[in-house]
Amino acid sequence: MKPVIPYFFFLMLLCVLRSEAQQSDYSIVPLVKAPISSIRGLSVVSDSVLWVSGTQGMVGRSVDGGKEWKWMKITGCDSCDWRDIEAFSANRAVIINAGEPTHIFLTKDGGTTWQKVYFNNTKGIFYDGMDFWNDQEGIAVGDPLGGVFSLLKTSNGGESWQPFPINPPPVTEGEASFAASGTTIRSLGGKSFVFVSGGAASRLFSFNGTSWKVHNTPLIQGESSTGAFSIAFSNDRRGIAVGGDYRRDTLRTNNCFMTKDGGATWEAPSTPPLGFRSSVEYIRPQLLIATGTSGTDISENGGIHWHNISREGYHVVRKAKRGEKVFLAGGNGRIAVLLSKEQ
Repeated sequence: MKPVIPYFFFLMLLCVLRSEAQQSDYSIVPLVKAPISSIRGLSVVSDSVLWVSGTQGMVGRSVDGGKEWKWMKITGCDSCDWRDIEAFSANRAVIINAGEPTHIFLTKDGGTTWQKVYFNNTKGIFYDGMDFWNDQEGIAVGDPLGGVFSLLKTSNGGESWQPFPINPPPVTEGEASFAASGTTIRSLGGKSFVFVSGGAASRLFSFNGTSWKVHNTPLIQGESSTGAFSIAFSNDRRGIAVGGDYRRDTLRTNNCFMTKDGGATWEAPSTPPLGFRSSVEYIRPQLLIATGTSGTDISENGGIHWHNISREGYHVVRKAKRGEKVFLAGGNGRIAVLLSKEQ
């Protein structure tokens, strides 16, 4: 009789070695520990210019790829948790906080001065993130008020904000969005955009420039800690949603799904990310990265298979708008860069 069991273990060892070899193609290199307890806002303008935002009212800017930083606070907002930031250059950026009241501030001089461009102290208001089509037109999403998600728009680079004129469809009781990484909302081509929800239901809300469509997602849902936490699209049809259950952040069940038709149908990966993920980003059409509190994963085939490159988790990952570098940020002020063998 052939030694079946030893041969089986040999195959298992070979798979592990192959997996480790694949993982070694990418590494996460720490850059700095910021004077911020938690960072969830990250905007990468270029390979050199990046901004972060987070707790204690803190904002940071680097113009040399994350080596040196300028740290700043907005006067009167020491307790604000800046959950998202959108930067357009080394000088211009917009920030928004989570929680009540809502503040939006704009800087045009690299953070030396900040202009308050929006304020709302409506009871229960809570904004989650924003995205821009270009340097003038943008959209922000907040949790439901009066049974519908709150939406703001700007047409002048964030200098003023108005309610979005066409309300999305009503929410399910217990449904909301997550301010986990600023990536629950994404702008698409033209004036289209999408955002995702979680909690009692996890759905994708899609606006095509004139009207709304809503699609259910298969991500784990039904509790306040579950649902879709981040989405990314490589074009207006092909996208990916990640999330899970942040209270059980090593759970891999229904934590990632892909779509090829704008969210109408979804496909599960053959090998999902290794737990809850709060941010996902396309590096190239077939190369993706996802991160969360339990680690960071890479997919090199469009999201079908994921392999873990680090058990150290981050809250947010973003690629340079005008460049190739990918940066991550998270708890305890950690900021890092993704490197490959070629870099």
